[in-house]
Amino acid sequence: MKYTIIIQWSEEDKCYVVSLPDFTNVMQPCTHGETYEEALKNAQEVLEILVESCMEDGEPLPEPQVLGKSLKVA
Repeated sequence: MKYTIIIQWSEEDKCYVVSLPDFTNVMQPCTHGETYEEALKNAQEVLEILVESCMEDGEPLPEPQVLGKSLKVA
């Protein structure tokens, strides 16, 4: 499944903060990184943990958000 990862610079925290909006039961933002790449890596690790946790607990995985239809280019 493909889940949304939102990475934004936080001037207050002086780092990139990560939100996973598909996982509404998790405190947001859920991780961070000093660089964009580090934030993305941390987000992927958190996603793996969340998916594993849901599967171990027998809970359904959240449905990924769909942000719209693709545009056809002629």
